[in-house]
Amino acid sequence: MEQPSPTASSAPGAYARRAGIAVGIALLALLLTGLLGTAFGVFLRVLAALLIALPLRAGAEWLHRRTRLPQGLGLLVVALAVAGLLGGMGWLFSTRIGDQVGDLQRQLPQAFQELQARVGGTRWGQWLAHEKLDFGRLTGGGAAWLGRASGIFSSTLGVLADFYVVVFLALFIALQPKLYRNGLVMLVPKAGRARAHAVLDKISDTLVKWVLGRLVSMAVVGVLTALGLWALGLPEAGVLALFAGLVTFIPNIGPIISMVPALLLAFFHGGPTEALYVGLLYLAVQTLESVAVSPVVQQRLILMPPALVFVGQLVIGSFTGLLGLTLATPIVAIGMVLVKMLYVQDVLGDDSVEL
Repeated sequence: MEQPSPTASSAPGAYARRAGIAVGIALLALLLTGLLGTAFGVFLRVLAALLIALPLRAGAEWLHRRTRLPQGLGLLVVALAVAGLLGGMGWLFSTRIGDQVGDLQRQLPQAFQELQARVGGTRWGQWLAHEKLDFGRLTGGGAAWLGRASGIFSSTLGVLADFYVVVFLALFIALQPKLYRNGLVMLVPKAGRARAHAVLDKISDTLVKWVLGRLVSMAVVGVLTALGLWALGLPEAGVLALFAGLVTFIPNIGPIISMVPALLLAFFHGGPTEALYVGLLYLAVQTLESVAVSPVVQQRLILMPPALVFVGQLVIGSFTGLLGLTLATPIVAIGMVLVKMLYVQDVLGDDSVEL
């Protein structure tokens, strides 16, 4: 009697094993992808904390050099000064800004309806009418629009994704920076620890300079926008200027976001001519900031290639949302420092590269 072939009898079992291995690899890849996504989210929050802690520590060290005040006490003074400044601004503008936000919420739907009425005679205006698009449908209702605008607004304030976590983590880092730095450097072989300290020093200096540069740009954009909107007689100039200054924290994308509500409100109050003036104002302010303010700030503080920053925003923002978009520039800055110091200088031996 003919015996079955061992190869034929074992073929189904071998196929099942291969299929099981393939499924296992796929599940492992998905697990690793999820873990990497979670880890990157944690990294973003740590980076947000560093962007708060490092300037606070730099201010404390500057105060120590100037007054010989102990660094711990200097840090407390700087932190209280920053908290007092923010609290004072909030107390000073809360009532007025709150009223303007309420007015803006009521007026933007009317501005959109006015826009539809004015363009109703055009072909694309007739398409809008046929589609029965209104402000509520586009935004999910006035309250939903305000929620989205408030989300962008609050996220731009300091990129504080999880407020308490980020703030308390920043305080811990600012209080004992050497503890965390030494713990990180201990992971490096002894021969490279001096270089690791140098790299961390450069990263810290770069992040502090980037924050200072952003604050200068935000202040300039906010003040110039407020003066321009006040000169044009546009209502809610305060909240629009504050919003424009805050979203300037997001390079390249922020100015486009800030212009939208101002254009709608200007169109509602003064028609196309007023909207044109407001658009020209925003373009002039952003051009002045890009041509005159940013180059001076970058020359004194930190130089970042605009194209590289924009690509970094697109790539990181597409995976991590608004927080990643906001923190894309410091991530690119950290990457530049690592590439220049660890690859160009240490691997290629090119010490002529400017840092």
